[in-house]
Amino acid sequence: MNPNKNYWKSRYQNQQTGWDIGFVSPPIAHYFDQLINYNLKILIPGCGNAYEAEYLYRKGFKNVFVLDIANEALESFKKRFPDFPSENIICANFFEYHDTFDLIIEQTFFCALAPDQRNSYITKIKSLLAPKGRLIGVLFSREFENEGPPFGGTKNQYKLLFTKHFYIKTLETCYNSIDARMGNELFFIFENSK
Repeated sequence: MNPNKNYWKSRYQNQQTGWDIGFVSPPIAHYFDQLINYNLKILIPGCGNAYEAEYLYRKGFKNVFVLDIANEALESFKKRFPDFPSENIICANFFEYHDTFDLIIEQTFFCALAPDQRNSYITKIKSLLAPKGRLIGVLFSREFENEGPPFGGTKNQYKLLFTKHFYIKTLETCYNSIDARMGNELFFIFENSK
C-alpha cells in the first residue's frame, strides 16, 4: 500500500489517527529538554497534530517548521495552537520540499511510508539537513502483522539503511516510551555525515 494525500485526508477527517498519543512522545521530549541552542532551524515532517512543534515553541524555539501533506492535520494544529507562526506551517509533499535545517524530528512519519520509499526518505532527509545536522526521533522496533501503515522494522534493518548516509550516534531501545509502546521503540540520533 502506498498512501497518498487523499488517504491521509480521509484518515484525519474520519479521526482514524491511532498513532496520535495526544502529546509529545516522552523520548523526544527528553531530547528537547537537553537542547540549549534556541536558534536551531528545526523541521517536523509528516507532523500530524504537531505536539512536538508546540512543545518546542513554548520552550522558546521560534525557528520550528511543520510540514504535512494533509491540510486537515495542519488546520487542526492551527486551531489548537494559534500562537504558532502561520508562515512556519507548510502543506506540501515532503519529497518535493526544499530548504535546509539543523535538526529534523522523526515521529511516526517514517513508519507511515511504505518500505519501498525508505531509501527516498533517507536521500531527501540528507538533502534537507545542513552539514552535521541531525535527524532524531523514534522508530518502531517491531514488525506489524497487518498491512501498514504503520510499517515496522528492526534495529539491524535501520542500521543497514541509515549507515550509508549518516553517522549513527544513538540507536537504542527507549527506556521511557509510553506503556503501549514500551519495548517496541528505538530512540535514535543520526548525524549528517557531510
